[in-house]
Amino acid sequence: MPTAIRATEARSRDADRSQALILLGARDEFASHGLAGARMDRIAQRAGLNKRLIYYYFGSKDELFLAVLENVYADIRDAEQALHLRDMGPADAIRRLTEFTWTYYLEHPEFITLLNSANLHQARHLSQSKRVREMNSPLIQTLGDILEKGRRDGVLRGGIDPLQLYISIAALAYFYLSNSHTLTAIFGRDLMSRKARAERLSHMCDVILGYVLRD
Repeated sequence: MPTAIRATEARSRDADRSQALILLGARDEFASHGLAGARMDRIAQRAGLNKRLIYYYFGSKDELFLAVLENVYADIRDAEQALHLRDMGPADAIRRLTEFTWTYYLEHPEFITLLNSANLHQARHLSQSKRVREMNSPLIQTLGDILEKGRRDGVLRGGIDPLQLYISIAALAYFYLSNSHTLTAIFGRDLMSRKARAERLSHMCDVILGYVLRD
């Protein structure tokens, strides 16, 4: 291989590595401080890179925030695809998606805090992203196909909007986890104990399956 090609490939690998480090550092910074409170100096420090590289690759803090949001959405969509929901029975697939969503939010608290920050700014960053919309469409299509199969098989009732169903699944997990501190203080129960978390997941599955299963 010619030296010039090797050098070009090495620069490309370095650029990919630098961008990945920046996105990881930015994810943690935005999750900890929100968009308004995040500082490019701290992101550079987290990434172990010069701040000028951040501007070189991403342009501005707002553009970097959008890139982080796109990345975290890509991560959860990839994890959902790895479930192979179409290979399961319709009821099992919906239960699995419900369990997955709860577990993913629980194991990735940065996802929740980043969405909180995005909503605080009225999703003006995500509204610019064609990539995010394209990532979400296959999930809703998959869920719609599962619901239709379940209807044809006589397992699930008809007339269920897959988008509304997914929003309900996400909301049951999201609200509980994003408000766990206030709910714990208000009701005087540790809602993040192991027992409470298990009870919540069981309740979520009962609610969702109780809605979709045919009587």
